[in-house]
Amino acid sequence: MPLRPPANALRIATVDMHTGGEPLRIVTEGLPELDGRTVLVQRRFFREHLDHLRTGLMFEPRGHADMYGAVLTRSADADFDVFFLHNEGYSTMCGHAIIALTKYVIEAGLVDKLEVAFNVPAGRVEARAQGGAGQVVRTSFRNVPSFVYRRDEELRIDGFGSVRFDVAYGGAFYVCVDAPALGLELSSAHYARLIDAGRRIKRAVMAALPIEHPFEKDLSFLYGTIFIGPPADPNHHSRNVCIFADGEVDRSPTGSGVSARAALHHARGELAANETITIESILGSTMTVRVVERTKFGPYAAVIPEVSGTAHFTGHHEFWFDPQDPLVNGFILR
Repeated sequence: MPLRPPANALRIATVDMHTGGEPLRIVTEGLPELDGRTVLVQRRFFREHLDHLRTGLMFEPRGHADMYGAVLTRSADADFDVFFLHNEGYSTMCGHAIIALTKYVIEAGLVDKLEVAFNVPAGRVEARAQGGAGQVVRTSFRNVPSFVYRRDEELRIDGFGSVRFDVAYGGAFYVCVDAPALGLELSSAHYARLIDAGRRIKRAVMAALPIEHPFEKDLSFLYGTIFIGPPADPNHHSRNVCIFADGEVDRSPTGSGVSARAALHHARGELAANETITIESILGSTMTVRVVERTKFGPYAAVIPEVSGTAHFTGHHEFWFDPQDPLVNGFILR
């Protein structure tokens, strides 16, 4: 006899995936209707009225401290609108999610083409899948304009002394620092130390430096710390470890993060137009990035990065939200 959900339980279905090891939980059924014609308005409505579903899906016991999610809806002027969930709240852009979502919407038959347009909180993102017979083997996407916000800044940070850093935007704002200069090793064995360092640096930069998106107040915040170091594979350009939200460690190289880095390297003369580099994650999984266009974004000289990577399905779920469960909205331990 099939197991029945508790009486009056809300049922939410998801498809779970990963891109380079970074999880993505895509909500496919069960959400109440979202009020709002744009993705930013939908995200604001969700945050104000349905945030308990974010915590219920991301936090334990259904998720964990590093879970990541996406809410996908049909769009008036793109193929889909999508916003993103994590342990602290809501992202402005997510490259690993776009890579996975493109595979999902094609293989689930939601679109009958290989080019997919998404409206994300940061703007419009154009993705293209490689594959055939309904199977996606790799996805590339052209990101929103990415730019350098601050270069060659320096700040005293507790535990590290004077730290040099840059701030760059790739759909979200990141503080970029050189890991070897801080004595940090970008490996899973140093996971806890990287979280602590990422939090310290992010808090210090937020306190010292106003972060202002040129057009949208909702995007004006520092999202994470990116540690940059040498690759384990000498055929790759570098290794990228991003500590974002409330101490989440991205298992992938971070699609919006490598976009920010492409803008930074291009501004320094270290990455030519249409030159492709491969960047590793903490697991050794990779994404490639190249600058495909130069542009302006408000007062900033910007680039359009193209990021490429692979995603895989891990399963699907139907979660039950039992109103009698005292932990129905989730909890988190770090």
